[in-house]
Amino acid sequence: MLKILDIQPESYVRHKIHLQERDWAETNCYVDVWIELLHALKLDPMPAMAFSLTPDFEGDQWTFFKFQLNDLYDLYGLEVQELVIWKSLLENLAEQVAMGRPVLVELDSMFLPDTAGTAYHEAHVKSTVAINLLDIENKRLGYFHAQGYYELSGNDFDEVFALPEANTKMVLAPYVEFVKTHQMVKRSDDELRSIARKKVTRQLKQLPDTNPFKKFQQRFEKDFTWLLEQPTEKFHEYAFVTFRQFGACFEVAANFIEWLEGKTEHSSKLIELYKHLSNITKVYQFQLARALARKKMVDLKVFDELAATWEEARSLLIESFSQSN
Repeated sequence: MLKILDIQPESYVRHKIHLQERDWAETNCYVDVWIELLHALKLDPMPAMAFSLTPDFEGDQWTFFKFQLNDLYDLYGLEVQELVIWKSLLENLAEQVAMGRPVLVELDSMFLPDTAGTAYHEAHVKSTVAINLLDIENKRLGYFHAQGYYELSGNDFDEVFALPEANTKMVLAPYVEFVKTHQMVKRSDDELRSIARKKVTRQLKQLPDTNPFKKFQQRFEKDFTWLLEQPTEKFHEYAFVTFRQFGACFEVAANFIEWLEGKTEHSSKLIELYKHLSNITKVYQFQLARALARKKMVDLKVFDELAATWEEARSLLIESFSQSN
């Protein structure tokens, strides 16, 4: 049995961001898995969340926001590299886990028990997990995913790795990353905040020049007519790459600013604006789902509110960090 961290699913305590009441219980698979992996390594994930300040509308979807690999190195000394799968997936994973390196790999949620009620044994959905335990002989896998730490075994093990005895056939190897922890460093909160503020300064250069909500509204007006003719499953896919992405991202932005700046006059207002973007997006997504079910047009006035809130937040963010730097 290969094991990196001595943890058990039944006793594992999630990071507080996955415990508290939130608009978006989950963000996206990559962000959620890194939150829990960093937490399990006894590193605070909050300093690495400057990426949440600059989502944009990318034409047919919003930015799939992610932890930046250079930030993980600068803040924690974690080096992330791509793993080439040139043997079997299981062999290459075992090599890295044996070296004490967590491995992030795209697996099929069809065989991930923690997705029971959604994808588990119901639908093929790609999702990133971080492997902590690998027991090939007994067919056990311990992995971080979504909001916690879990295990799978038996037939799910066969299927998720497309072993010879499985029904699943792996056509192409998934994208895999491994984490080199030998230079890992645990910095003080003051050190982390100092580095994180420099990251914010860099992120300011990546703020969209054009209001992304105005661009999204133009596209959404066309997409809505198309959505009326689509099955419910297609709406869920659309909502994930649009409303879920920017709504969850701005909620994370509020958490990041609160960690970084505390509750000053400027930061409190900025936190409020980001939380407002998150909240009204969550409400609107539910309203949209009902409107589509009834084949009725949905109110588009919310886009004006989203656009105005984003503009105010953008200006305040630039003002706040231009002064502090």
